[in-house]
Amino acid sequence: MTDETQAQTTQAQTTEPQVTAAGNEMSASFLAAKKRSDATLAKLEADPGKFTMLTGDRPTGRLHLGHYFGSIRERVAMQNKGVHSNIIIADYQVITDRDTTEHIQDNVLNLVLDYMAAGIDPKKTMIYAHSAVPAENQLLLPFLSLVTEAELHRNPTVKSEMEASGHALTGLLLTYPVHQACDILFCKANVVPIGKDNLPHIEITRTIARRFNERYAKKHPVFPEPAAILSDAPEIPGLDGRKMSKSYGNSIMLGATAAETAKLIKKSKTDAERTITFDPVNRPEVSALLTTAGLVTGRDPKDIAAEIGSAGAGALKAYVTESVNEFLAPHRERREELAKDMDYIRDVLHDGNKRANEIANATLDEVREAMGMKY
Repeated sequence: MTDETQAQTTQAQTTEPQVTAAGNEMSASFLAAKKRSDATLAKLEADPGKFTMLTGDRPTGRLHLGHYFGSIRERVAMQNKGVHSNIIIADYQVITDRDTTEHIQDNVLNLVLDYMAAGIDPKKTMIYAHSAVPAENQLLLPFLSLVTEAELHRNPTVKSEMEASGHALTGLLLTYPVHQACDILFCKANVVPIGKDNLPHIEITRTIARRFNERYAKKHPVFPEPAAILSDAPEIPGLDGRKMSKSYGNSIMLGATAAETAKLIKKSKTDAERTITFDPVNRPEVSALLTTAGLVTGRDPKDIAAEIGSAGAGALKAYVTESVNEFLAPHRERREELAKDMDYIRDVLHDGNKRANEIANATLDEVREAMGMKY
């Protein structure tokens, strides 16, 4: 659901038959989700007003080109089609794997700036902060009763984050998938745009919605079973050939100045071969630059490589710098104008928080009613 969810594939089992079974099960699950995604997209195109979307980001830093091409562009398109759109700034989720909330207020406000500069309209899209909506988070209690410990431990995000952190598994990280189910279901979202690595989060959300309805609301179901809309956006490489990520320091930030962008691209590594070719396996750094140029210009990276040819890395970097800065110029101009009135940015967030609280309180009332807990 959130862009920074770093789900990994299920760990290999110890015997060959188990590997095959796990692979077949995962493949079948993906094919079913893809079929559901395609069918949902067709319905959405025909009648977008029937759909509610939830998506969002953790405020762990600034947004970059990877976020724009991976999710923000699609959010704007969905919003403009007439889908009921909601963006969560998942501030509570920062502490699933981090020990500090330093700079979090600045990060949150800068997310709002970048959303709006990219075309998110707060009159059409509700932008709100996770921590500002108590009733949404209260859904965690009944939802936790609907999943088993084994189901939580099997979630790829929980496993990979636990292994990567080297820390003891915290209760917050273990229940992270259920928190995300609260995010999706509190506003009755029925579509969630994601990459395929995040499918387990949608599957557990669908399970929670189904089990709640079966257990407490058979006659009048409270929650929809949301469908994943699987993104076909490519993984955006950073300037070092790895995935573009804030934590790797290889990202072109949307809000960076033209000079900062030029400096970053100039420092990026290439290789000793002078002739420029597009070869992601053998020349990842050069190919990352070509991919970036291709994304912002709409050109095939191979054509760019052929055009630059023997002019070398210097010419490539100059082309990438010019292309990226030209592409981001309108965004940066809008962002700079918006940043002149930070009180307005705060008002946008406060208004989104207010609307989210109204929705969450109504949903929690339905939950209490269904559970016989309205006294």
